[in-house]
This record gives sequence, C-alpha cells and structure tokens, in this order.
Amino acid sequence: MRERGVVFADVYNFRDLGGYRTHSGETVAWHRLYRSDDLGRLRDRDMDHFASLGIRTVVDLRRPNEVQELGRIPEIDGVAYHHVHLAHPQWPSQGFADTAERTKFVVERYREMSLAAGAGIGEALRLIADANAAPLVFHCIAGKDRTGVVSALTLSLLGVDDQTIADDYALSEEAEPQAWAYYARMRPDVVRPAHITISPRKAMLAFLEELRATHGSVEQYASTIGVTDEHVAAMRGHLLS
Repeated sequence: MRERGVVFADVYNFRDLGGYRTHSGETVAWHRLYRSDDLGRLRDRDMDHFASLGIRTVVDLRRPNEVQELGRIPEIDGVAYHHVHLAHPQWPSQGFADTAERTKFVVERYREMSLAAGAGIGEALRLIADANAAPLVFHCIAGKDRTGVVSALTLSLLGVDDQTIADDYALSEEAEPQAWAYYARMRPDVVRPAHITISPRKAMLAFLEELRATHGSVEQYASTIGVTDEHVAAMRGHLLS
C-alpha cells in the first residue's frame, strides 16, 4: 500500500493499479488507472493534490441514495464524472464465527453482484477500456467490494494472475481503521459492521475461480455484460507497457 497508495486527508484507500506484471511479461502502466474509496470526502486542501494526478475521468460505483446522502466528488474542470450504479441487493447483516464463514459470505455477495450488477460492471469496464478516459479512477464507499470486483476483473482481463489480484484486494484492509475512525467522527451512532469490514484474500481467489467455472473464463463473463474482445484489446493497448 505504501508503494502505490496516494495520501489524502479524508480518503484512505486511494491507490495506483500500476506496476503489476502480466502473464505475457508486460506491466500495468503506472498513473493510468486508480481505485479509491469515497471521493465525496475530498475537500479543498486535497483538490490540488488530486488535480496533480491528471485524472480525466471519475467513475462512481455507488447507489443513487449513497451519492445523494454522502455527496459526489466536487466538479472539476476537465474531469468527466460518470455515475455507474452497480445495482445489486443490499447485503444482509451477518455475524461470523470464523474467517471461513466470513469468506463464504463475501464470495456469495460477489457472485450475486456479478449477476445482478452486470450492466453496471460492463459499463465501468468499457470506460476503463477507453484510452481517452485515462487517467481514470473508480470508487465506491470503502473502495473494497464494488471497487474490488471491478478492479479484479480489470486486472484479470489485463493478464495479471489471481494471487497478485488477491494481494491487491487485501490491501484495502489497511485502510479500514482510518476510514472507520472518520465515520465514527461524522456519525457516532453508526456501529462498525463486522460483515463488511473484511477483505479476505481467499474470497477474491474463490470468486475468480467460481466465475471461470461458471462462464469458462473472465473474458467470457465480460462478453456477457457487453465487454467485447475489442474492448479488452483496447484496455490492454493503453494500460499495459
């Protein structure tokens, strides 16, 4: 996280997806694609830092009510904002006896998301494939689940191996304490829900394995949600070096 993390005052899970190696020996380009938690928390003191990244596109994966309640990133000249709602059922509240139970729950939720939110996931991936949209950042609230799924699919389509994808996914754990300290200050009535504050590596590995078992490959899943071979080639063309 220290190598790729970008530090802001009230955004805690912003990081560069560059530097990862692919099966073909290429490398994901630095400073072209970022993932983040809630960018609605950016304030004046952080806006110059954000502008210095040269980002041209923001993809907001949150629900409409979340955007309304929490606010969106401030409007910035030259930055296109896309609200891409990943429409999927609310996660049921759960208690867990151990990590295995929590992992199973997360895999079930990601499977559910891949089916119910396919239209939004496809739209997000097509935006990421557009070279003219880069540098691009996509985000949700914690930058962990919705963002984690889109990130994992993108990296897989680029040719990054599952173990590396799971390592990147697990980095979101490091941001949790600061993020929840922020929410505790803003909303002291909110209790930290244990069922959504975990990023177990095994969950991402199992999700990708199950996706392939169901669809044949990540590329074939992507094709069912409107991401063509041409989109994947365009993604690789501008995000790999």
